[in-house]
Amino acid sequence: MEWYRIWEHLYIVLVATGFTVIVGLLLGFVSYWNGVARRIILWSVDILQTVPALAMLGVIMTVFGGSKTTVIIGLVLYSLLPVVRNTYVGLSGVSPAVREAALGMGMSRTYRLFRVELPIAFPVIFTGIRISTVTAIGVAVFGTFVGGGGLGQVIYRGIHTQNMGMILFGTVSLMVMAVAIDGLMSLMEKRLYKHQM
Repeated sequence: MEWYRIWEHLYIVLVATGFTVIVGLLLGFVSYWNGVARRIILWSVDILQTVPALAMLGVIMTVFGGSKTTVIIGLVLYSLLPVVRNTYVGLSGVSPAVREAALGMGMSRTYRLFRVELPIAFPVIFTGIRISTVTAIGVAVFGTFVGGGGLGQVIYRGIHTQNMGMILFGTVSLMVMAVAIDGLMSLMEKRLYKHQM
């Protein structure tokens, strides 16, 4: 069995998730700060989420060719919505009294964001990151059609050759990875919410 495909799949997902978090947080901050940008950003990430994953990867492939880069860019674009929306919702949900207190202490807008509002909103933001990561694990399977490798390659070859062993290996590996990562992040999420109570 091609055990290295598990690590290849995990690598693609983790790299994509890292970029998704960075880009998603930045867009979430901008959405929180600017009403005009908010409408454009939230509309854009909503649209990206509705585009079929394989179609998106096909479009990206015309620019970057068949590679892991194509898959990673596709996963980032496809997984942005939960992070952006939860960042905006989490920051918007901070109590006005907390903001007033921080403002009364003379904190600048940026300082207040990172030192007061972001720590309070982080459990909600982390929920978005969790959803995004688990989504990426499943969507990354389509990467095999654009030269990305991963577990999708094993499943596709198994279907093509009617090899049930390969299909089961790829499918079970994918399920275990998704359940394990989701379970771990769920525990972390519960601890974050518990610390705020």
